[in-house]
Amino acid sequence: MLIESGLPNLLHRGKVRDTYAIDDSLLLMVATDRISAFDVVLPTGITEKGKVLNRISSFWFAQTAHLIPNHLVALADSGEAASYLVKNPDLEGISAELASQAMVVKKAERIDIECIVRGYITGSAWSEYRRQGTVSGKPMPEGLVEGMEFPEPLFTPTTKAEEGHDQNMSDQEVEDMVGADMALKLGEASRTVYKFAHDYARERGIILADTKMEFGTLNGQLILIDELLTPDSSRFWDMEGYAPGKSQPNFDKQFVRDWLVEQGWNQEPPAPELPSEVVTLTTERYKEAYRRLTGTDL
Repeated sequence: MLIESGLPNLLHRGKVRDTYAIDDSLLLMVATDRISAFDVVLPTGITEKGKVLNRISSFWFAQTAHLIPNHLVALADSGEAASYLVKNPDLEGISAELASQAMVVKKAERIDIECIVRGYITGSAWSEYRRQGTVSGKPMPEGLVEGMEFPEPLFTPTTKAEEGHDQNMSDQEVEDMVGADMALKLGEASRTVYKFAHDYARERGIILADTKMEFGTLNGQLILIDELLTPDSSRFWDMEGYAPGKSQPNFDKQFVRDWLVEQGWNQEPPAPELPSEVVTLTTERYKEAYRRLTGTDL
């Protein structure tokens, strides 16, 4: 299990990903086996999780490249990547395990907004709706049931907090941060990618309930960065058992969230250790999502 990538000259350590500079224009991004829930990194990792995230992100970057450019250059264990990694002696000799969980990406100017698209009311959106009848501060119709599909997907951006919890952002707050033109582009691009992926997943027996994306700019162009449509960043529900008003069978980290809630954890650090059976079942769910969506085994 890869919890720490352990390479020299770490550029950035996120909740799950470690990033290293290859040169002035390229980065090595490692998807570790760390897992976060409620914006807190847990002390226990998930076996093979990083490999699933790396491979499924690569798959979706390829599937959506006709909609919007992205930062992927090559998977780190591909022959193509070797010609880039040789530019940095610290990265040239990385292990096969680490390479299988990493990708070479273009260096972009990150936009510090979590671009969330919700096709169904669940999670924090459902909690907010029950409290005050809104989702991301916007009034919703009465009588919604948990798990119900929205007439149109909602764009509900949040802040991107390095520590602590992300906070909802109003349309005006997004415009104040990036300008009206970029705010419009972020919303349109996020919904376009979500709708494409939602329809693609439904054909494979999975409902994409919601997802979050990250964007950056490169040479003035908006591009997708970080991960894309993974079991970490999305809710994947099994279509066969889907029914509004009840807990949905899923292939994502909801299983971990549910276990943590059952323990009475207050969602503040430190988080409790995960038992081995929770780790095993989460690995199986991540790998099943990968198999269904890509049509191949990990």
